[in-house]
Amino acid sequence: MRRREFMAGLGSAAAWPLAVRAQRGDRMRRMGVLIGLAADDTETNTRLAAFRQGMQQHGWSEGRNLQIDYRWAGPDVERIESQAAELVRALPEVLLATNTPVVAALQQATRAIPIVFVTIGDPVGQGFVASLARPGANITGFTGFEFSLGGKWVGFLKELVPRVTRMAYLFHPEIGPFYSLLLESVEATAGSLGVETTVAPVRVLGDIERAISAAAKPNSGIIVQPDGYTLSNRRFIIELAARHGLPTIHDRRIEAAEGGLASYGADLLDLYRRSSAYVDRVLKGESPADLPVQQPLKYELVVNLKTAKALGLTIPETLLATADEVIQ
Repeated sequence: MRRREFMAGLGSAAAWPLAVRAQRGDRMRRMGVLIGLAADDTETNTRLAAFRQGMQQHGWSEGRNLQIDYRWAGPDVERIESQAAELVRALPEVLLATNTPVVAALQQATRAIPIVFVTIGDPVGQGFVASLARPGANITGFTGFEFSLGGKWVGFLKELVPRVTRMAYLFHPEIGPFYSLLLESVEATAGSLGVETTVAPVRVLGDIERAISAAAKPNSGIIVQPDGYTLSNRRFIIELAARHGLPTIHDRRIEAAEGGLASYGADLLDLYRRSSAYVDRVLKGESPADLPVQQPLKYELVVNLKTAKALGLTIPETLLATADEVIQ
């Protein structure tokens, strides 16, 4: 019975056998990319450039032997779902997915077309894969961080600003549903350093304003969780924090480059380049079920000295010496 039900679920043309895909030789191949950021976001273009670079290294070139159908949905969940359905209807041979809501929408739209994700927080806990070693279905990819990272943000922010005794944890609870696991690490490290933490869930811009205003107390700082909503609204968050004189620490380099005090997280461009290897392997006939989920290999600490000076901070030389990048 289970087999009959499974085969019925593959009744559409989306269920092309991998063997057929592997036999296409030099024919133009087709893939879809769904991005949970806006099309004009500089971070979008930077990440896609890294992915294309990786694809070229594997012998794939847009317009020659590969057609890529792009969709930019921003952080709006309804738009993500409609764009996912539209992409699946186009019947690509493989899909690249860029954050948790995107993978969830594509998983709902198809259980047949292979999906390679990038920067997902908790693929097992969210039901995308059976295990990291053996994903088991049509989805695999690359995680964006490990949950101990939360404690590292606390440690770095405390080292950057020793006077900080309060930290607000800013996150979108639906777009970043793994927040509780990161928060455990945040609170454990904060407690050991004598730092008080508060949670600040945000769903709309008004929530961000209220959360940052509430955090604007002496000796306070802000940890910004990596999710599609906080990334899409990073400039708003950074500007408000600066207005209130609050130091911030982030996961992504772009946030430090655009005015956050510091960032510590995975080298996302490396992850996007590496994801091209899995897309290549799927296009050559391998099943996502047999490709283990991979974790980041490179992490980078970025410190913005211009922001530090604006906040009246003197960054310890020892920390600057260990930073991967210092923005003047």
